[in-house]
Amino acid sequence: MIAPRMINRRMIDRRVFLATLAAATLPARAFAAPATLKAGEILRGRFTQDRYLKGFAAPIRSDGSFVLSAGQGLIWRVAKPFATTTVITPEGLVQVANGRELTRLSATRAPFLARLFDVLNAVMAGDWTQVETMFAVTRAPAGGAERLTLTPRRPEDAAASRIQSIAVTIDRFAQDVEIRRADDDYDRLAFVDQTVSAGPLSADEQTLFDSARS
Repeated sequence: MIAPRMINRRMIDRRVFLATLAAATLPARAFAAPATLKAGEILRGRFTQDRYLKGFAAPIRSDGSFVLSAGQGLIWRVAKPFATTTVITPEGLVQVANGRELTRLSATRAPFLARLFDVLNAVMAGDWTQVETMFAVTRAPAGGAERLTLTPRRPEDAAASRIQSIAVTIDRFAQDVEIRRADDDYDRLAFVDQTVSAGPLSADEQTLFDSARS
């Protein structure tokens, strides 16, 4: 396991990419009838992530919570094993731990962030055509839910080069996500306690979003 102070730029990019892609699958209803977020609406929930890495006998588990706000962005909080908070907005991202800013990355310095944020906003608006510009999407029934598999259309694209495939099981919202990376490592995420509210954001949540824009 890696303490927050030892997280490097490459690991931050991976975590941000993973968080954004996972969040992009959240507000989707089965069989292409999106459970979209309207302006001002907020999706909150909890997640458990198991990361399977070559050379490790067992997965590395983390858990936490997320806040997805239409028009504002994503707050991805890891509670265990190390508490970190990543905030992604159209302007870029901020990651903090123990009240200390670990990194700040603008969308102009990392264009893939802006591209992924566009995809995230499109899915929240129920427009899967943006997703399908980056990924080929296949659908199959899975009991009372649906299984979506996404594969990059252009593996050489910087925004998709880290990903081999994404598989999502969707009921009203995404229930689980498996993200297989180009290096054959993979992540499995399970989402629970997902609720949509009309807002407002808590003072802490608004402060986090504001800090990512300043």
